[in-house]
Amino acid sequence: MQVTGKIVVVTGGANGIGRALCEAFHRAGAARVIVADIDSTAARAVAAAVDGAAFKCDVGKEKDISHVIEETERQFGPIELFCSNAGVGGGFDPLSENAGGDSDEPWSRSWAVHVMAHVYAARHLVPRMKARGRGYFLNTISAAGLLSQVGSPAYSTTKHAAVGFAENLAISHKAHGIKVSILCPQGVDTNMLRSIPKGPQSGDGDLTPEQVARDALAGIEQETFVILPHPQVLGYMRRKTENYDRWIAGMAKIQAKMREAYGK
Repeated sequence: MQVTGKIVVVTGGANGIGRALCEAFHRAGAARVIVADIDSTAARAVAAAVDGAAFKCDVGKEKDISHVIEETERQFGPIELFCSNAGVGGGFDPLSENAGGDSDEPWSRSWAVHVMAHVYAARHLVPRMKARGRGYFLNTISAAGLLSQVGSPAYSTTKHAAVGFAENLAISHKAHGIKVSILCPQGVDTNMLRSIPKGPQSGDGDLTPEQVARDALAGIEQETFVILPHPQVLGYMRRKTENYDRWIAGMAKIQAKMREAYGK
């Protein structure tokens, strides 16, 4: 799919990968880039820079997603590409003594933002896209959804669920002309990543949001389901599926190194 002349929505578009996506789509000739973000001031600033429009949106609330879709199509025309990009950190504690020990709040918030936001977008856009016979979803997930994230059970678990929903979305609506891509980078130089201490898990290097956005645009143009800005993730996925026990043992060694690095 070429984004030239298309109406594009990006959630979490005010910062990080989302902002870089907005800028990349604008440079690629999108007819209008809609910046949806919980930070309305920052969203308006990005929208002004890309000659777009901004909406305040908490993606964990269905009414906010519905409002963005309704108003975008009413004001600007049919949404051809919806980028469900917003995310939350979900906590990072490599020293945790219990993977299930966090309170319900971080789990509920991660589930709302990382899973239900994608569901809400599909709930309200799929009927419109089916009627038009075309449409595209780009869901920013993470390599954590394909592999795992040591020290972040809620983040990793909900990112896995996001991959599962994207697979089902792609399978269910391929015949309707609806395309799906998932964007799965490892470390990206964003505020979220900067809030996590450096450790043994960061050896593959951090990409800039701009690099990730360029890869995302190329993946959309090629209509690739899994977009991997860090290409080594494919090798890790193969090793995981070839021998799950060996992979678990290797991840446990990383956990041990992180415990040592962080003082326990």
